Amino acid sequence: MRASIRHVRPSAFLSSLMLASALLTPLAALAAEPAEGAAKSAITQQLNRYEHALNTSDVDGVMRLYARDAVFMPQHSLPAVGRDAVSGAYRHVFSTIKLDIEFTIDEIRLLSSDWAYARTRSNGTVKVLGIDQPAGPEANQEIFLLNREADGQWRFARYIFSTTNPPSQR
Repeated sequence: MRASIRHVRPSAFLSSLMLASALLTPLAALAAEPAEGAAKSAITQQLNRYEHALNTSDVDGVMRLYARDAVFMPQHSLPAVGRDAVSGAYRHVFSTIKLDIEFTIDEIRLLSSDWAYARTRSNGTVKVLGIDQPAGPEANQEIFLLNREADGQWRFARYIFSTTNPPSQR
C-alpha cells in the first residue's frame, strides 16, 4: 500500500518535522563545534601575533595580519583605508610611541564560515618617543572584524579601538 502525504494529518506531519529538526539540530551543532573551535584558535593566534607585533613595533608583522581590503580606525583619527594607508598609519604610530601591552580576549564569535569578530581589551604602558617622560598607562577596548581569506588565514578586515583610561590619565 502506498502512503500519500495528502492522507497524513497536518498536525502529525508538523510533529514529525519538529521531531526530525530537534534530532538533527544537535547533530549539526556537534559537527560545527570542531570547525568553530579551530576558527577560534586561529583567531586567538592572530591576536597573539598582533600583540607581539605591537610590542616590537613590527610594521611588517602587523601587516601580515591584515586583509587585502583592510580598514584601520584608530581613535581621534580618520580611518586608514587600504593596505598602503594602514601600513603608513602603523609606521607613524611606531615612530611616535613604544607600546608594552597585553590583550585580553573577551569574545570571539563566528558570523559565518569566513567572517568573525573578536572583542578584546588591552592594558599596559605607552612611552611617547622623543620626550623625557616615563611611560604612562595604556588601556583600550577593541573590535576586530576578521575575514578568512582564500589561503585559509583569518585576517583583520576592520579594526577599531577606543581608550578606557580615565580622562585624567590621558
